[in-house]
Amino acid sequence: MADFYETLGVARDASQDEIKKAYRKLARQLHPDVNPSPEAAEQFKDVTAAYDTLGDPQRRRQYDAGPSAGGGFGFGDIFDAFFGGAAGGRGPRSRAQRGQDALVHVDLDLHEVMFGTHRDIEVNTAERCPDCDGSCCADGVSPKTCSECGGAGEVRRQVRSVLGPVVTTSPCGTCHGYGTVIDKHCTTCHGQGRVRARTTIPVDIPAGVDSGLRIRLPGQGEAGPAGGANADLYLEIRVRDHEVWQRSGDDLECVLEVAMVDAVLGEQVTLPGLDGDIELEIPAGVQSGEVLTVAGRGITRLQSTQRGDVKVTVQVVTPTKLDSRQKELLREFAERDRNSTKPKLATEKHGLFSRMRERFGR
Repeated sequence: MADFYETLGVARDASQDEIKKAYRKLARQLHPDVNPSPEAAEQFKDVTAAYDTLGDPQRRRQYDAGPSAGGGFGFGDIFDAFFGGAAGGRGPRSRAQRGQDALVHVDLDLHEVMFGTHRDIEVNTAERCPDCDGSCCADGVSPKTCSECGGAGEVRRQVRSVLGPVVTTSPCGTCHGYGTVIDKHCTTCHGQGRVRARTTIPVDIPAGVDSGLRIRLPGQGEAGPAGGANADLYLEIRVRDHEVWQRSGDDLECVLEVAMVDAVLGEQVTLPGLDGDIELEIPAGVQSGEVLTVAGRGITRLQSTQRGDVKVTVQVVTPTKLDSRQKELLREFAERDRNSTKPKLATEKHGLFSRMRERFGR
């Protein structure tokens, strides 16, 4: 019987992650959907059988304890030798295995996050074979008991040791531990019980999701081999950047450039919000760096009906191109208000840097 480590091409001290990577690499090369040759199909079965054992830490320990791993005889083998097999074997294993979980990235715009959205997600997955319904058998064929192991899924051999004759137990090489053999496999799925298919899954994405959040859809992942249970599908959210609005938790933030005159006299402006226009009152005398808040116009909180706020940071724009009349008016204004317009150092409490620290929580 082939050594499972050699079948996967890994060392005996390989980590579980290395074993998984080696299996996935071989499975991609030998899968019947990629390589339909009979030789590849047999190799694929051997690789799968090796991974079924080595990929399970408990079964791997049991395998390593057997003579094929060079680790001596396991407790069950010695027990069998002295007590006539009273310890019992592991029995045949099931062909049916749970499928693998799948991950799909979903890109959303910021306005879709505000109230949630609906998406039809297209995924390339594995579905139960429509012709054999996961049985892996051709039409009219059923699994039959393995003649080598009698349906036990394992064979016992007597070997000599320093303790005398010892009976060892190992997976049956004819049925690969299943206890049954299939004379003719389904030609649609090549004996895998599942086929590749592209399907559409409708999903309601809730409001308030953010980049990095994963949504789990139970049972929407790949179908397992030989009629095994479906795995889960995970949707990982990625929110696209917006050219105007930035997200901060459940709040929406933007920078509003305000002309110097409007900053002095005050103004009413209309902002293009993600869910409609936002009316904003710019108070007279507003300063650069000040933050104006519009309550309840931000992102809807996850699993809630409440919304964050809109926060607008004011940036006063100083004019750079003035005609002679404009300059004359500004000089007249400066002469009338010379004391307040004269440059001076700001205090710690009221300076721009102080407002910036308050704004960014420093």
